[in-house]
Amino acid sequence: MFKFKQKDTEFFDMFVESAQYFYKCALLMDEVMLDYGKATDKVREIDELEHEADAVNDRILDKLNTTFITPIDREDIYALANGLDDGVDLLQGTLQRIVMYRTGKAMTGAVTLTKLLLESTQEIIKAFTLLKDIRKNQTQLLDATHKIARLESEGDRVYRHEVAYLFDKETDPINLIKWKDILQDLEDTLDHCEKLSDMLRGVVMKYA
Repeated sequence: MFKFKQKDTEFFDMFVESAQYFYKCALLMDEVMLDYGKATDKVREIDELEHEADAVNDRILDKLNTTFITPIDREDIYALANGLDDGVDLLQGTLQRIVMYRTGKAMTGAVTLTKLLLESTQEIIKAFTLLKDIRKNQTQLLDATHKIARLESEGDRVYRHEVAYLFDKETDPINLIKWKDILQDLEDTLDHCEKLSDMLRGVVMKYA
């Protein structure tokens, strides 16, 4: 196992850049949840962000392929980079679905799940910023990952409540299907945030 070195921070800088794209996409989702009239414009914006995020991921992988000694294990760098990129893809797909389904005004639970995603992606940025000095920042890193886990648990609760509400109260089966899918997408993205936090926790355990 390679020991952690602080000489080369480029990987960590690119991780933070990638995490910021995940957060920016969550911000776009939040705007649409609060004002459906912005949905079509925001899809165009999120498509652009997804291309930019892909370019950052490509840079990380290119550097990984040309770096002999990496600051953390190669497998961890690969998994974290692709995990961040996948988060952007999940939000892009959800926003595209909202436009395709012509959902209209968001149900309360979808708004709540998106707010939880905003908090989670902020914590992800914080965690990746702290990753440059794992030993020094161990406590703060673990605090961020634990907060993401709590946000995901709250998301599970909201998701179950809102799906139950749909089946109990929604009389239009088409509307039920639309929002059940959107809720599932949002909950899946929160699950993905927790998976990223688990990966980060694993890195901390190796190197702190």
